Amino acid sequence: MDTLSRMRCFLKVVDAGGFSAAARELGRSKALVSKYVGDLEDELGARLLNRTTRQISMTEVGHAFYKEASDILTRIDDLKASVQNTHQAARGTLRISAPRSMGDDFINPAIMAFLVAEPEISIDLRLEDRFVDLVEEGFDAAIRVSEMTDSSLIARKLASFRATVCASPEAIARLGTPRHPQDLASLPCIIDNNYRYRNNWQFQVDGARLGVAVKGRVEVNSAQAARLAAREGLGFLRTPHIFVHRDVVAGRLVEVLESFHPEAQAVHVVYPHRRHLSGKVRAFVDFLSAWFADKRKRGEIC
Repeated sequence: MDTLSRMRCFLKVVDAGGFSAAARELGRSKALVSKYVGDLEDELGARLLNRTTRQISMTEVGHAFYKEASDILTRIDDLKASVQNTHQAARGTLRISAPRSMGDDFINPAIMAFLVAEPEISIDLRLEDRFVDLVEEGFDAAIRVSEMTDSSLIARKLASFRATVCASPEAIARLGTPRHPQDLASLPCIIDNNYRYRNNWQFQVDGARLGVAVKGRVEVNSAQAARLAAREGLGFLRTPHIFVHRDVVAGRLVEVLESFHPEAQAVHVVYPHRRHLSGKVRAFVDFLSAWFADKRKRGEIC
């Protein structure tokens, strides 16, 4: 037993008025309680209690030790409670990393809604298309669209995103409807260079992956700019369906080559630790799960 536990045992014996009563309150044997107090006295090199067969009384040193020990343990208990309350409560600054390509149209609305729901949390959001080291760089959580291979991170799947190729009705009327992915090689395409394959678009043809080299007048690093370019008729765009869902529903963009897209990718929220998860991270993960679930229910994501 450590010193603090022995101190608590000593205080309990004094407060209960004897070893037997203290043992009952602690759920320990009288012999064990007596041993703990004896071990404390040995550690201190001083007798704290005078013992008789019927009663105990504190020595002069015991009186002084009782007062100081009470103050110390009270401060420790207060500190522990303060840390637990701060850790478990949804408050403080939350550092989050997310892909720039998802930021404007998808992540930002979710995070702003989260801030409205959790007024005691502040956000430090970094939008960048790289995998940050959460622990080394001090991030609380990250949003990632990929297969999870880092076993040191805890991941909760939020949704699956399928890709789509689309263009404006005007562009399709002018350029024609591609029937096979290879047709895109001779058509103007809008390239969002946030994505891994950039101008080498990936498709699934007869169970095999096919890469198609594409080109066009427009190359950007913004999903929003790419979508606007497609709406203006500047070419065909390959992008996650979530970014153009509203435009497709409204008829501003038309999907093509729908049967040739690879399997949907998963988006996860990841964080370093499951044990002693802070209140702010838990609130964020739970909120995102509910927010994405609502998007799925509305048919805006897979």
